[in-house]
Amino acid sequence: MPGPLLAAVIYESTRHGFKTGPLFVLGHAMLEVLMVTFIILGFSRWVNNIIVLNIITFAGAGILIYFGVNMLRSLPNLALSLEGHPGHPGNLVWLGVSASLANPYWTIWWLSIGLGLVLAARKLGLAAVIIFFCGHILADLGWYSMVSLMISKGKRYLSDRIYRVVVLICAVVLIGFAIWFVICRKTIVAI
Repeated sequence: MPGPLLAAVIYESTRHGFKTGPLFVLGHAMLEVLMVTFIILGFSRWVNNIIVLNIITFAGAGILIYFGVNMLRSLPNLALSLEGHPGHPGNLVWLGVSASLANPYWTIWWLSIGLGLVLAARKLGLAAVIIFFCGHILADLGWYSMVSLMISKGKRYLSDRIYRVVVLICAVVLIGFAIWFVICRKTIVAI
């Protein structure tokens, strides 16, 4: 599902290049390993309740709004540098973790659809869980690597103005997701 992780990968790929997608997915995968482990150990039943899911929704929405507002604040001084910003790879991994955590849909997906898939795979054995997880992560890696490659290679064709419009759209999408999650939380939680 397009969401905060995609918006963050698009934003950061213009600054850090192709490595953005794979490093974001590394952070995302680390978080998902924890979630799959919690599901296998039976912790999902403790957090799969309306109170916890509402807390996740409101906290995640707050973080998404914070990310979106910061992107909006950066617009006036934002310039697309073709030299790139090397940055520390660990920061991109951490951004992958935080963009995933900030998305309430991520948690809700894992406590509903993901839970069912992991439990179904678990019936076939640990190897099936590992195969499911690897396939899931490889799909994420392929998608976000392609996005970051297209953005990083295509940035030479972008002006600062177009770049600001792209960042503006990503910021509005993040804020829009936050509002949507809060408005639709009862429907999402019912999944």
